[in-house]
This record gives sequence, structure tokens and C-alpha cells, in this order.
Amino acid sequence: MDWASVITPEAEQLEPLWVFGYGSLMWNPGFSPAERAVAELSGYARGFCMRSIHHRGTPERPGLVLALDEKPGARCHGLAFRVPEAERARVLEELRARELISSAYLERVMPVRLADGREVKAVVYVIDRNHVQYCGGLPLEEQARIIARARGGRGPNTEYLFNTAAHLEELGIEDKELTWLAARVRAIAAV
Repeated sequence: MDWASVITPEAEQLEPLWVFGYGSLMWNPGFSPAERAVAELSGYARGFCMRSIHHRGTPERPGLVLALDEKPGARCHGLAFRVPEAERARVLEELRARELISSAYLERVMPVRLADGREVKAVVYVIDRNHVQYCGGLPLEEQARIIARARGGRGPNTEYLFNTAAHLEELGIEDKELTWLAARVRAIAAV
């Protein structure tokens, strides 16, 4: 795939290479980090604003996955991972193959604040609002109904939601929308 329009060459120059995870990267980064820390990214909100046609849905029946949507004043809490130096090229290549599968995400390098107060520059994948898969502003009930029925190449959309909500809870990170969605999807699935 030609990633020229969605990647930033700055990512390859980061010393050390940090990656910010706010969704599935938190519970499945795909590599063993040299360091892991709770972190905060300013100016973006986590939300189910991207239609998934590969990993958690299909083109005929899209699911929803989390993306970072730019929002002044917002703060997103997640995990920052420091990539082992010897694995940086491989990890960056694998992250790009995973996150940029449909070019709906844009790769950026942004400052994140770690829980211990350090500020580091990290690779962050944010939604391209001009991409056809962007669906910001869907009502929570509609999100729940989509997530409850979708399935893609990496499994059911419910698994993605439940794993992310559980990991946020384990980390002590409050996300009221995800908590509500997890409860609502469980209720829908029980019917």
C-alpha cells in the first residue's frame, strides 16, 4: 500500500519511538513495549466515529471502531508505549499495515503527557474527517445497535468494545460513553 498521503516521515525520526493507544492498541499493541505508561493527549476525543469495513465489520455491514476526533479542549486518556529500539522499523511497519488499512486514519506525531509528568512525542493515529468511513455524531443508541451486530476479520465488534471498556476500567480511566455503550450492547445482545 502507498501510505504517502497518510503517514508522517517525522515518525521514523522519533528518538525514542513512542506510540499512543486509546482503543485496541491498549490491550493488543502487537509488540512488547520497553516501557508503558498511562498518558493524556490534548485536543482530541475518543469516540466510535469510524465505520469498520475490515477488522470489525464488512463493506456490506460495517461495524464501528474508535478513532481520535479533533475537539478543542478535549483530553483523551490512554496508554503510551515506548518501542524497543531494535524493533522500531518492524513495529512502525506493522502498525501502519494495521492502522492504515483503509487510509481512514492519519498518522501524526503529537505530544502526550505521561502519568509521571514527562511529555513525550508519540505516533498517534487520528481520524480523517474527510474520509468516507468517518461517521462522527452518531447517536449512542445507533452506535450500540451497530456494534451489537457487526463482525469483521478480527472478530465481533462487541469484543472490541468490551475489551476496550474493560482495559479502561482496569487502568482507572473513566469514559462514560464507552461504559454506557458496553452496558447497552450487553442488553441488546441479551434480547
